[in-house]
Amino acid sequence: MNTEEVIVKIQGILDQVRPYLQADGGDIEFVAYEDQIGVVEVRFLGQCAQCPMQLMTLRAGVERWLLAGIPTLKRIEAVR
Repeated sequence: MNTEEVIVKIQGILDQVRPYLQADGGDIEFVAYEDQIGVVEVRFLGQCAQCPMQLMTLRAGVERWLLAGIPTLKRIEAVR
């Protein structure tokens, strides 16, 4: 997969996760993909931005979905 294809796939997976976050008054947006190192940056929005469970949501939810869908990824990071 080239970089553009990976980004489209990332955004598609985030679209699948988004309804769960929106149900709690939050959201997530794609920020960047570092192809050389396999890192995806996302930003939590709304209630998710201040939620004390944000790290758990990132690791147990978002990261798990992205890594399962795109095995070449290495890490998912939340940025502000």
